[in-house]
Amino acid sequence: MKKLLILSVVCVTLVYSCKPKQEEFGVEISTDANQILKGKALFEQNCSTCHNFNEDAIGPNLSGITRQIETQWIREFIKNPAAAIEAKDPRAVELLEKYKSQMPGFPNLTDQDIEALLSYLHTFETIPLEIVGDTTSNLIQEKIQDSGIRVELELFAQLPASDSVPPLAKMTKMEPIPGSKRLFINDQRVGLYELENQKPTLYLNLKEKRPAMVSKPGWATGVGSFAFHPDFETNGLFYTSHTEPGGTKPSDFGYTDSLSVFMQWVLTEWKAEDPKAKVFKGTDREILRIDNASQAHGMQELTFNPTSKKGDPDYGLLYIGYGDGGTAEKRFAGISNHNGAGIYSSILRIDPAGTDGKNGKYGIPKINPFAGMKGKAGEVVAYGFRNPNRIFWDEAGQLYATDIGQHSIEEINRIEPGKFYGWPVREGTFVINPYGSFRTLYPLPEDDAKLGVSYPLIQLEHDETVAIIGGYLVSEGPLKGKFVFGDVPSGRLFFADLKDFPSPQVKTWGVRFEGKEVSMKTLVNHDRVDLKFGLDAEKNVYIMSKTEGKVYKFK
Repeated sequence: MKKLLILSVVCVTLVYSCKPKQEEFGVEISTDANQILKGKALFEQNCSTCHNFNEDAIGPNLSGITRQIETQWIREFIKNPAAAIEAKDPRAVELLEKYKSQMPGFPNLTDQDIEALLSYLHTFETIPLEIVGDTTSNLIQEKIQDSGIRVELELFAQLPASDSVPPLAKMTKMEPIPGSKRLFINDQRVGLYELENQKPTLYLNLKEKRPAMVSKPGWATGVGSFAFHPDFETNGLFYTSHTEPGGTKPSDFGYTDSLSVFMQWVLTEWKAEDPKAKVFKGTDREILRIDNASQAHGMQELTFNPTSKKGDPDYGLLYIGYGDGGTAEKRFAGISNHNGAGIYSSILRIDPAGTDGKNGKYGIPKINPFAGMKGKAGEVVAYGFRNPNRIFWDEAGQLYATDIGQHSIEEINRIEPGKFYGWPVREGTFVINPYGSFRTLYPLPEDDAKLGVSYPLIQLEHDETVAIIGGYLVSEGPLKGKFVFGDVPSGRLFFADLKDFPSPQVKTWGVRFEGKEVSMKTLVNHDRVDLKFGLDAEKNVYIMSKTEGKVYKFK
């Protein structure tokens, strides 16, 4: 997901112009070998998805940073970057402006952890060359206009805090059981809650059921998604995805042993003894386990086609959004650039009731475009996505997906079976070199058609949004018929009419709360909104924020 990370902290491109070069920093940092090894492990666990020592990526290049910034500043910024931004610290403000997203704090790191990180960082002596300006700005000249639409919100529900610091609760999804008014929401650290009369009751304590589950270092980790079978009320079946440490169990899908496995994503089927029960009791089975190179871009979406009816070939088939697992950032682009032969960077579709899948625990639907094809992954519906974090359908049954980009472009894609959507050699309608700088994009070549890329229905540059999150089609009010979506960190809100194919126009909208127009940051009382959307059985749309664990309903 796109979040500035841990060592954004130290990362500073800004620093280079802030301090005289003759000052010597980091002389007090320990060079103890054991401490360096501990710091390396902490860096790989918390920072490596967004930082490296070669170039700026999602966050800044960290090579030589401890020799350019006061050590105490680095310590304090790791602990609480929000405080530095609030105090208008020049370095912190410049980081925020350059990378478009506020880095989360890491209060869980002890003083000893931070000293170990500093020791590891201090082993990189090269001072990185400063990139002047943003090499990918103004690729899309037309700016998004405000619609003037403001939607009144009301507080609907509050999840119990699962941590003492923001984000207080980590919801990613809120949807009803199909055919029912029962409404469920997840907390990535805990499991599934049912919201009844706007009050949460813990339905499935997944952490208790799966003690190996981890929800740190954060972002996408923990309980990533859930989906109730369309016949849940009779068969009691539902599905969850969650993360466990790399190597917990043998995986069903992996990659070259040259790249370490940081985490595993696990797909589980649960069968409730009594589908009407308020607390889960029943059986479960693991369906699928996939190796992931980082904490990012894994199994963040599970869903069934809500427009499919009994008897349709798509009915009861489970869709899975699976990203590149952070492999491109680690320079293993071939793992996701697989021409349909692999499962990474793909939208998958499986039959949970089948047995002809790779491990015999699920089936390959015959309607899948690569089913039965030698050298292809039969699970794949479409491929070429960096992080397809939201899969949805319009009222006509057309499939779409939002895809979080690397440094420059966010996408909404209209999905056609068997098609390639560009990643990691395209970002939006631009060329990207997955073995070069992620911050530089190039025009499409004249012979681009031979690559067979399907390009986005909607693409937005990072001066508009830095981490797209899909919402829902609105059924009532001034946004009726429009698809609403937004920016995860800032909470900026957008809409488009998907019926205006092939060129839907995007506009912004805003919210009012208790009669006053407010920004999302003001509403959630934090500079990082952590925006998500929800939907109930009556098709009412909700806005959710992890920051305070609150859910707001469209009035």
